[in-house]
Amino acid sequence: MDIGTIHVDVLVAGGGAAGTVAAIAAARQGLKVLLIESQGCLGGSRTATGVDTFYGFYTPGNDVRRIVGGIPWEIVQKLVEEQACFERPNTYGAGTGITYDVEKLKIVYETMAVEAGVTLLYHSYACEVHSEKNQVTHVMVANKSGMTKVQAKVFIDTTGDGDLAFRGGAPFEKSSLNEMQSLSTIFFLGNVHTEEAKQVSHKELVRLMKKGNRLGDYKLPREDGSWHITPHPGVVQCNMVRVPGVDGTDPFAVTLAEIEGRRQVQEYSRFLKENIRGFEQCSLLSTSQYIGVRETRRIIGDYILTEEDVVEGRKFEDVIACCGAPVEDHQPGNGTRWAYVKGDGIYHIPYRALVPKLLDNLLVAGRCLSATHGAHASARNSAQCMAMGHAAGIAAAISIAENKAFHSIDVDSLKKRLIEEKAILNEAVETSVQ
Repeated sequence: MDIGTIHVDVLVAGGGAAGTVAAIAAARQGLKVLLIESQGCLGGSRTATGVDTFYGFYTPGNDVRRIVGGIPWEIVQKLVEEQACFERPNTYGAGTGITYDVEKLKIVYETMAVEAGVTLLYHSYACEVHSEKNQVTHVMVANKSGMTKVQAKVFIDTTGDGDLAFRGGAPFEKSSLNEMQSLSTIFFLGNVHTEEAKQVSHKELVRLMKKGNRLGDYKLPREDGSWHITPHPGVVQCNMVRVPGVDGTDPFAVTLAEIEGRRQVQEYSRFLKENIRGFEQCSLLSTSQYIGVRETRRIIGDYILTEEDVVEGRKFEDVIACCGAPVEDHQPGNGTRWAYVKGDGIYHIPYRALVPKLLDNLLVAGRCLSATHGAHASARNSAQCMAMGHAAGIAAAISIAENKAFHSIDVDSLKKRLIEEKAILNEAVETSVQ
């Protein structure tokens, strides 16, 4: 059933970290923006999946510098005002993380979007994309009311999976199931004596996992993982589950992965309770609303960011975001591959990596950017996804004002506006949430 047509300036598909910021940025430029989201909240993996920490705001190592500003940093400051976040060093050397109250972040995202004038539409999917002569003409959105036709001047794909770009005819790459990063179900435990639990080293945790598997007491697919404190006393977040060999765009495979992820949560919870000091009285509070998907389609754009670009710390004239996060490749096996940025520890994400080939009025932002498997494993961090969203929202305003395709807008104007909005494109700053 078709329930009519909606006309907007910008349609943003996907209300995760990238999409929420893209919608806010575009709406603040005076544009009529519709943001559709499949879940019942904004934030995507940052909220519904339970990933309660922003990474990518800071460079790793001893010379800590903040390299993301603008609207993403404004979001952090809102959390600070609510006393809903704190800084936390990363165990694996990915840099300082900003751990937050997931429920507070949902409210911060929604409040900022509504105040900017964004129209939100939850529980909705962009199921059809119609394009002609390299132009997306309209998108069919499905929800409980049936099908709605949405016409827009420009479109921003922040679905994570590149759904709009893919359905609109843009080329893409997808890793093989043997290479594609594994899925994870995040879980939260309550009644943990965290001070005692901190006395157990990560090395000891791994040793006990290996011993448990060897003796046949447990079935732990990943003999690794981490847990960390949250803003709530006695509550910890755990990232240990690993479900490999799953194509996150296959709904049947994802359904089985959800089932397997929750099964693993039960096993890891039991292991922690029975083996790790401080967890003796713990109880399982929740699992992620949907399983965490790290990698699916990578849209092919005007430039493909490579792992060499990342590791060599390459800089680009059309920079729209900085990143210092290492390559963090959650391989199908037990281990995670790490590769760190050389030189000054910072590389640039170019605007061209957001511009898909064969489509003139659509941008991508977030983890479906144009990047190789290795580069994607760095650039997908939350701060960078938000920074890409900020750039995409401003680029949408420029494209409409100039009546130009995204391929040919004035990138210098885009950079100037981003800097005016306190985005960091070159010089890092030494500030923190404290």
